[in-house]
This record gives sequence, structure tokens and C-alpha cells, in this order.
Amino acid sequence: QVQLVESGGGLVQAGGSLRLSCAASGSIFSMNTMGWYRQAPGKQRELVALITGGGRTNYADSVKGRFAISRDNAKNAIYLQMNSLKPEDTAVYYCSYRGYRDYWGQGTQVTVAS
Repeated sequence: QVQLVESGGGLVQAGGSLRLSCAASGSIFSMNTMGWYRQAPGKQRELVALITGGGRTNYADSVKGRFAISRDNAKNAIYLQMNSLKPEDTAVYYCSYRGYRDYWGQGTQVTVAS
């Protein structure tokens, strides 16, 4: 089993920054892909960013140049630095771990006020 716990969400003004953290525990392999997804009210969950065990990253077009995903394999953790936040970034952000199936955290709310 894999457990994921997100933290770092909150309320921020447009143009501001937040840093999300995700701590993973359980049957974790550091070479597996992890990532961040988000779901806004009334919308489907969408990919924000992925990072492989080797550090390769992939971003949604909507966040390229503003968000940065990173990981610390020694701590079994990933992070999402979010800069230049926009109201349309408002969503619940979920951490994911790609094992024999996809695992999800409980989510953390990010609200960007205009």
C-alpha cells in the first residue's frame, strides 16, 4: 500500500506563490513516476505536472513557466512550486504515485483570489 499526504495549500492573491508538498509512505520505489493533478469545481481532474524517478518533468501547457515540480527521493517527497498564480488555478490539488495502480492523496485546496 501507498499513502500520500499533501500540504501547503491555502488562499493567495493573484500573482502570489504557494509551495505544495507531498509525503509518500508505504511500498514506495524512488524510480516510479509521481505527479500533481488538480480538480476545479464542476470540472474533471487534470494533469498539472509529472516527474519521473530520474527527474524528467512534464507540465500542462497552462502552467508551463509558472509551476515547477521537484522531488526528494531520500524523503519520498515531491513538491510543486507555484508562482504567478491566477484565479483559474483555483482547485483541489492531488498528489499521485504511479505504482501497479495509481495512488492518490486526499487533496489540498488552493484558492487564488482576484
